[in-house]
Amino acid sequence: MTALDAGPVGALRIAPSILAADFGSLANAVAEIDEETDWLHVDVMDGHFVPNVSIGPPVVKSLRRYSTRYFDCHLMLSEPGRYLGAFADAGADGCTVHVEVGDTAALIAQARELDLRVGLAANPDTDFAAVEPFLADIDLLLLMTVFPGFGGQSFIADVMDKVRTARRVVTERSLALDIEVDGGIDERTAPIAVAAGANVLVAGSAIFNRTDPLGAARDLRAAAGGR
Repeated sequence: MTALDAGPVGALRIAPSILAADFGSLANAVAEIDEETDWLHVDVMDGHFVPNVSIGPPVVKSLRRYSTRYFDCHLMLSEPGRYLGAFADAGADGCTVHVEVGDTAALIAQARELDLRVGLAANPDTDFAAVEPFLADIDLLLLMTVFPGFGGQSFIADVMDKVRTARRVVTERSLALDIEVDGGIDERTAPIAVAAGANVLVAGSAIFNRTDPLGAARDLRAAAGGR
């Protein structure tokens, strides 16, 4: 399957996280917010790298039939290399692996060979120095604003220093790189993250846990300075 276009690098993107959606009616939940969705964020957890389990390639494959949005798959896995091919076959457009698992250069190369857009993630307590050597080789830098594993956590404001550093380096080196934040993103924190330099905003509870998810996504975009 040919990967979908992610859109212009650096543009504001709202990426609803299906982790907070009703899995019993996932296709309907995704369709409801489609109008305000740029990317669809898919959190994949193995119960080992993070203390929770979620979904795998079969759910991505099933959901692919109901959405033409860019699938931004966040692999919170101890051995992501074992599954990159399966996610590519299932319809993932981009896959993000964590720098903390190691073998980063090999994982980036593997994802490239699969024609995936490549992302690299860092936990809140991981120094920017861990990801800096790979910035020219990736398409997306995901800086976690909570510790991964569970939705609904509070935004860790201290990560904004890392976001500002990343944006400065990306600008200085003229890199074609999106900067994504994930965790505690809502109408209050979205403008803080954008001001620091993030352009892709992942939001789960702030969208899917509202009585009007579409309206919540629209309000989040407005708060972030979008149309």
